[in-house]
Formats: sequence, structure tokens, C-alpha cells
Amino acid sequence: MTDFPHAGVIGNPISHSLSPKLHGHWLKQYGLPGSYTAIQVVEDALEATLRALPEQGFVGINVTIPHKVNVLRFADQVTDRATLIGAANTITFKQDGTILADNTDGYGFISNLRQGAPHWDAKLGPAAVFGAGGAARAIIVALANAGVPEILLSNRTRPKAEALKAEFGTRIHVVDWVQAGTMLETATTVVNTTSLGMAGAQPFRVDMDNLRPDAVVTDIVYTPLQTEFLKTAAAKGCVTVDGLGMLLHQGVPGFERWFGQRPVVDDATRAAVLA
Repeated sequence: MTDFPHAGVIGNPISHSLSPKLHGHWLKQYGLPGSYTAIQVVEDALEATLRALPEQGFVGINVTIPHKVNVLRFADQVTDRATLIGAANTITFKQDGTILADNTDGYGFISNLRQGAPHWDAKLGPAAVFGAGGAARAIIVALANAGVPEILLSNRTRPKAEALKAEFGTRIHVVDWVQAGTMLETATTVVNTTSLGMAGAQPFRVDMDNLRPDAVVTDIVYTPLQTEFLKTAAAKGCVTVDGLGMLLHQGVPGFERWFGQRPVVDDATRAAVLA
């Protein structure tokens, strides 16, 4: 064990994670002692890993696929937002041995939106959300908390969208995937939470003819940075916000807890992660 704090990210697979670049940049920028590493953890080893890491000097970890839900089972304390979302992406190992689970994905999403579109006002109109997976859960909670009056939700398999409506309430209205383009007629915030349009994935094929030019449009995909979804929106005159910032901003609360310094997400941060 060393006398400086360790942190990291666990997942399976994990080699693709940009989090070591992000936290490594911040540690160097602020001249802080510490380390941040990527750790591949299979599902059967999740609990044992969580118990062992504090003994190795770890003060916290980020959690990515496929452990975001299961990690809650082994936490001693769970924040309200992680409980509401039903998943955690940020774990803090307290000095008394307590494991605290939190979810900062919604925080990262809203912070990215506010930075990329400073004029964005949640209350101006409905939000159209494509997708009903884990990321959508965090984003729906964040949008509701920000004051969006209505959330129009569409998913390729409707039952998953209906399940979110049942869980999160009457502010959500489910639209069939074949009619998903109709959500854009009134939406002033438009979000793609699916993997459609990601490098190597299927393209995003929803008709976007009804997209309002005054809408703020964001995609949580960041490979490529400018997805066809965002390019189509920009051509309509919309303000667009790429998905990289959500990754960067969601890392802020954990870094502050673990290393005692609140980092700033700026152009240098983006450049370091993309390098």
C-alpha cells in the first residue's frame, strides 16, 4: 500500500474507458498525489473486488457496464439519486469502511447541456428522449428535476419505455418507435440515449424532418463526436451538444471526493481525453 490515494474504474470490458485519461489529466493539472487505473472485473468477482480495493489504498472507483446495477447490492449507503435511478457509477470507500454508492450520470448530462448550450431552459417545452436503457433512466430523472414539463419517450421495444413511465410517473408519454419522429414537433430538448449512430453500431434512422430549429439537441454517443444525429440537427439550425462532455462532467464529483480538489471541465480537459 502507498501513502497516496488510489482510484479507478471497473467494468467488463474496460480497455476502451477514457476515465484513466480524464482523471490522470486532472491529477497532473492540479499537481495532486494519486493514481487512477482501469480494472477489469468479471461479475462473479464484483463483491470480492469491492471488499479488497480499500485494503489496497483505494478511496473510490467509477463503475461502468455491466456492474452499475449489481454494485448497489454491496453498498452500505446509497444516495437518493442512485436509488431513484436504480444504478450507481461512483463508489466512495469511506475511512470507516463504509461503501457509498452514488450516480453522477444525470449530473454529468445536465452540466454538459448547460455548458454546451448556456441559453438552454428546461421549462421551455417538452423533451424528446430516444431510448429506455440505463443511461435514459439517469437522464429522465435529471430532466424532470431540471423542470422539463413533459418527457416524450420512445424505444425500439415499447415495453421498456412503458416500464419507465410506470416507474417515473405521468410526466412521461410513450410514443411508438415507428412514430418517434412526431415527438420532434413540440420538443425543445432532444436527446439520443441509444447506441444508434455509434461507430460500429446501426445508424439512427428516425425521421427528423419535424425537428424545431430552436431545439437543443444532444447525443450521449461520443464516438464519433459529431454523429449523423447531431449533424442533421445542426443543419436544421439547432444548437447541438456532443456526448463527450457528459463523460467529463460525471467524473467531477467523484474526483473531488477522492482527491480533495473540484476539477474544471474545459478545452484542455477535452483535448487531453481525445489525445
